[in-house]
Amino acid sequence: MSSTRPPRRQFLQTAALGTAGLALATPSVASSSGSSTLLRPKRLKAGDTIGLISPAQARYESTPFAIANENLQALGFKVKEGKWLRARHGYFAGTDQQRAEDLNAMFADKSVDGIMAMSGGAGATRILHLLDYDNIRRNPKALVGFSDITALHNAIQARTGLVTFSGPMGASDWNPFTLNHFKRVLIDGEAAVLKNIPDKDDQLTQVKDRILTIRGGRARGRLVGGNLSVLNTLLGTPCQPDFRGAILAIEDVDEYIHRVDRMLGHLRLAGAFDKLAGVVIGNFTDCKPGEGYGRLALEDVFDDYFKPLNIPAFSGSQFGHVKKKFTLPIGLDVEIDADAGTIAMLQPAVIG
Repeated sequence: MSSTRPPRRQFLQTAALGTAGLALATPSVASSSGSSTLLRPKRLKAGDTIGLISPAQARYESTPFAIANENLQALGFKVKEGKWLRARHGYFAGTDQQRAEDLNAMFADKSVDGIMAMSGGAGATRILHLLDYDNIRRNPKALVGFSDITALHNAIQARTGLVTFSGPMGASDWNPFTLNHFKRVLIDGEAAVLKNIPDKDDQLTQVKDRILTIRGGRARGRLVGGNLSVLNTLLGTPCQPDFRGAILAIEDVDEYIHRVDRMLGHLRLAGAFDKLAGVVIGNFTDCKPGEGYGRLALEDVFDDYFKPLNIPAFSGSQFGHVKKKFTLPIGLDVEIDADAGTIAMLQPAVIG
């Protein structure tokens, strides 16, 4: 991941400059987009065709494409590659127009049942203005991916009401934990309860994947968010999620703690925290103090921002840039229990 971060970070910094001044003046997305109706995609099943696309950063070797195809076939799916899946334009997987064309085409294609991103990286925010949201609304399908795909999840949810899924990508590690949660949510169609599995390994007590309660209690609301860096670039745009009464989920990777602090401050100043129902924090992988800065821990930063809100909040949930990850239904109503560290879907995220 570290080799891809500098371009993505540089792009996000540039994009944030263009949106920061707009956030406070922008009306809520629900009212500006006119799309407040929940739209769920159909359940995936063996024999379905998955459209494989690269809406963000390019992959530079052939092996990940072969692995992604084999992963999806092992799940019982057929694979249809996007026309520009293997394209390159700088560090992007093709031009903005090409990447948007692939996503629009997969939603319009009646033979395609679901859509999965090959990988994240950087570039998804550059195509949001090129997406055919009416087409997406007419042809609701499961869209799966994480990291930079956060831009697509929140934009599509805001503009169409479609539930999308922050989960594994074609080139991800499809371990039993990840596979199980993907199947429960998208194939079995469960109203699943997402909970870290206690795993002591060979220790006396659990060391990894621990839940830390910031403020106890339960809360219900529509799940929004994803990657914190990407979410910040959406503030003040028509693709910003409606935070009112929502459960905010955030994660990130390879960011200095002072940058995480600044991004949370940006969200707070934009009014995103004013009417939240609850907060669930995933993994902030390799987020460390930078040189020349005080050793403020992530735990301290989260306490500073979320404890004063007096709403249920917890950290350590298994989503984000980790091998073992949940499949989160972005846009679906959920209930969190900040003491137990659970995310309970209030209905299946798929139909049929």
